[in-house]
Amino acid sequence: MRILVINGPNLNLLGQREPDVYGAVSLAEIEARLARRAAALGVASLVCRQSNHEGELVTWIQEAPGQCDGLILNPAAYTHTSVAVRDALAAVHLPCIEVHLSNTHAREAFRHVSLTAPLCLGQIQGLGPLGYELALEALVNTLNRPQK
Repeated sequence: MRILVINGPNLNLLGQREPDVYGAVSLAEIEARLARRAAALGVASLVCRQSNHEGELVTWIQEAPGQCDGLILNPAAYTHTSVAVRDALAAVHLPCIEVHLSNTHAREAFRHVSLTAPLCLGQIQGLGPLGYELALEALVNTLNRPQK
């Protein structure tokens, strides 16, 4: 099983940026915890990527079929603005779990709408770094289910 984790803009600043909202854990720490959890779950390949550039996220999503079996996506600000990321998800037909460190529904009104969530199996938010591990577990469980 191969999983691709894609993180959007400003997540490279985790641990420094608004720790009252996003916590004090860095993206590298989240990725290390996720790698340990992936190994425990028997995931053969876990690739983590981050970009501040919308087109790069779109390219990674488009390239994912054949390279991975599922996605974990934190589109960050692009959650609420990017039709391009949404359309890339629609094009690839890969199982995807959307993750947000903060509870977007407890924040500004413009963060309450996700353009990408309707194309995902589910959305985990407001649980900080643990959300990534829960997303991985949910995705692995989904991929291990017998096909109908």
